[in-house]
Amino acid sequence: MKPFRYERASDVASACTSAAGPAAKFIAGGTNLLDLMKLQIETPTRLVDIAPLPLAGIEETSEGGLRVGARVTNSALAADMRVRRLYPLLSRAILAGASTQLRNKATTGGNLLQRTRCPYFYDTSKPCNKRTPGAGCAALGGINRMNAVLGVSDHCIAAHPSDMAVAMTALDARVETVAHDGAARTIPIDALYLPPGDTPHIETVLAPGELIRSVLLPPPPPGRQIYRKVRDRASFAFALVSVAVVAAREGDKLRAARVAFGSLSYKPWRSAEAEAALVGAPATRASFDAAGAAALEQARGYGHNDFKIPLARRTLRATLTEAVGV
Repeated sequence: MKPFRYERASDVASACTSAAGPAAKFIAGGTNLLDLMKLQIETPTRLVDIAPLPLAGIEETSEGGLRVGARVTNSALAADMRVRRLYPLLSRAILAGASTQLRNKATTGGNLLQRTRCPYFYDTSKPCNKRTPGAGCAALGGINRMNAVLGVSDHCIAAHPSDMAVAMTALDARVETVAHDGAARTIPIDALYLPPGDTPHIETVLAPGELIRSVLLPPPPPGRQIYRKVRDRASFAFALVSVAVVAAREGDKLRAARVAFGSLSYKPWRSAEAEAALVGAPATRASFDAAGAAALEQARGYGHNDFKIPLARRTLRATLTEAVGV
């Protein structure tokens, strides 16, 4: 690990100003950043610790939703009775991720901004455009079993690893930020992440020194919420495919549906195509299969990860079946 300067933030404004400098990073739980620093994939010259900032609360909003502070740990968020009652999808997704020890340290803001677990990103002996712009993408012709099949480019096929972010995408969460000049903005979570294009090292729309203060959850949508994660082992494993579904049934038809996939793209992938195919359709497995086909129509496998496409279709069908009880 290379030498760096460490600062404990005293307030939001000074934290943003310090982190706006070259090669500076915010740190909260550090469950991803510290690993990357040890491998010298991340080499910040300054760490700004936001632990002293009052960003660890969960409060109810006047609209009937919740505002979750950026420093709320994954364990605290999953265990909160309001989250368990209003957003069981979110609680279930968080508990499907990592381990108890990591969830006790990992934070809401950090979880959204964690970096890919593509093995070539972590292997500094291999070319990676996300790690070293212009170096090439070893995953394209390598062992790409865990990589993405939707929305990526020939410059990078890395997949976003978060479980929590998939649920938040299905719930239409918004990210509230503040910049070093005091400017605040609210970003729909689906717009937070940038497609890789030819600049895969630029992963989000956040500017240097822009701090996630909180995540705003709107009132819970109608219907039953289900999160399903398919992985190689029952715990402490990243998803091969995950699906977040919110579905409401009226008689024999679906009157509302939300669908988001995990581990298929550079971001949690909200499928407008699947939702359009489901709303108003009969609550049958045939309709669910049609929605899966629509969702994955543009998917492209790269060899080892070809299986993800049919697996995602089957996982969506199983999740919808559980949600609407057919």
